[in-house]
Amino acid sequence: MEIRALNQLLGNIDIYLLDQLLKERFDKEMLILDAGCGEGRNTHYFIRSGYQILGVDNNPVAIQMARITAKTLDPTFDSMRFLVAPVEDLPFHTGAFDVLISSAVMHFANDKAHFEAMLQEQMRVLKKGGIFWLRTCTDAGGCFPLASENEELRQELPDGTERFVFTEKLKKEVIKKFSLTLLEPAKSVVVHGKRAMGVYLFQKE
Repeated sequence: MEIRALNQLLGNIDIYLLDQLLKERFDKEMLILDAGCGEGRNTHYFIRSGYQILGVDNNPVAIQMARITAKTLDPTFDSMRFLVAPVEDLPFHTGAFDVLISSAVMHFANDKAHFEAMLQEQMRVLKKGGIFWLRTCTDAGGCFPLASENEELRQELPDGTERFVFTEKLKKEVIKKFSLTLLEPAKSVVVHGKRAMGVYLFQKE
């Protein structure tokens, strides 16, 4: 397959989300939510291939772009499956989704309380036995020391940005609180001297 055709098929999907697709982790009977979807880059393959996927983001302009792109990919797709909503206040009933995708969203939490509010809401709409795919900033691999000893606050990263960091300690708290199990070992991409981005595949017990 040529690069152009491959790009049209996959779009700008996160490589570790593509990894799960190749492992046949998802099927077309599952109801999938991309929480904090932005313009929908991680939804393009799912839409083109006939999966049941929805997206939310608190940016109305991003949602409008996601709707336009979705219709371009599949004219029969209901573009109102993309909704304007904050991750901490999702407009869905409890246990609605089989899969929840959270890509580069949670590290924009204002602090630990905000992080927990977003996570609590995502866990509410994820059904028992559901899959939670999380990609967020971590301190894995000794990439950088935390700028503050207070892990409840956002941290200044070596690359000059500020993020809420998903530490190993917080991961253990989250697993215990929400009865999560790691389906695979967590992976982190370390950009030397700048940041680390971790990928976690959880199942809600």
